[in-house]
Amino acid sequence: MNTRRLRGRATAAIAATLALTLGAVACSSDGSSGGTGENALAGSDQVSLDRYTTDDVTPLDEIDTANIGLTQPGTLYVGTLSDAPPNIFIDEAGNFTGFDNELLRAIGDKLGLEVEFAATEFSGLLASVNNTVYDVGSSSISTTDARRQTVGFTNGYDFGEMALVAKNDYAIRTIAELDDQQRIGVVQGTVQDDYVTNTIGIEPVRFPDYNTAYANVRSGQIDAWVAPSQQASGQVKAEDGGVAILETTVNTTNFTAYAVNKDNQPLIDALNSGLDAVVNDGTWNTLEQEWYPEREVPSDWKPGSKASVLPAS
Repeated sequence: MNTRRLRGRATAAIAATLALTLGAVACSSDGSSGGTGENALAGSDQVSLDRYTTDDVTPLDEIDTANIGLTQPGTLYVGTLSDAPPNIFIDEAGNFTGFDNELLRAIGDKLGLEVEFAATEFSGLLASVNNTVYDVGSSSISTTDARRQTVGFTNGYDFGEMALVAKNDYAIRTIAELDDQQRIGVVQGTVQDDYVTNTIGIEPVRFPDYNTAYANVRSGQIDAWVAPSQQASGQVKAEDGGVAILETTVNTTNFTAYAVNKDNQPLIDALNSGLDAVVNDGTWNTLEQEWYPEREVPSDWKPGSKASVLPAS
């Protein structure tokens, strides 16, 4: 990729992030994060409640990667986060890794595509995907109806979870018990931001990234953090000053998927084909066990299309 393309993408990404961030800050002053009030924890039955998972996928050998609308032919240019283990982060060697990104690399391999990652903040990621700054957004993105107004999504590759992170001695033990007497932190623009603001009805303290949110729990600047459970599990350590994950709740309807420009159906179809391929050959299971060795997959959920076959672990 040439320097001019990189500079143009960087400028567009900064502009998109700034516009979205300024909008979110403006909205937060009147008690609204701009969400829809969707209950992010409503429903967990993939069979009867999931309206979006495709019945099947296009066979891999019928995918023409020359006609899937990539900004650079042969390469998936991916916007992701750098600070959210075990899903999406940069390791000590400076490489983008984590469950979401390694799975996307495996999908790229099935399609014969290189995968190139760039770090960004979540608050501007969907706008950047919509504006084709990135071909794909990889950030454990929950697929709400509100977000589908901005971007398209692949089939799900992970199920959604939400966690309550606080000190061990915090009197409140569940998300349902939270009220406006506590200082509750969220990462700006996330499903957790929308859920706390519009479903629970609390004006949260908004942070730009997961590291900052967690640091404020540890320091006592906020009482608790409502977080994606995967990111919570990556942040919370036994030695971290008595901070713990007090509750984890599962949602399999607002599944996690890769974001794509909503007008680029050929790319969505290609990624869905690659996803089914890595589910069927056991790659998804291998990565699941590598990155989440103690996690149980809900019995009423599986990754990929409805025709995918998840091998026994």
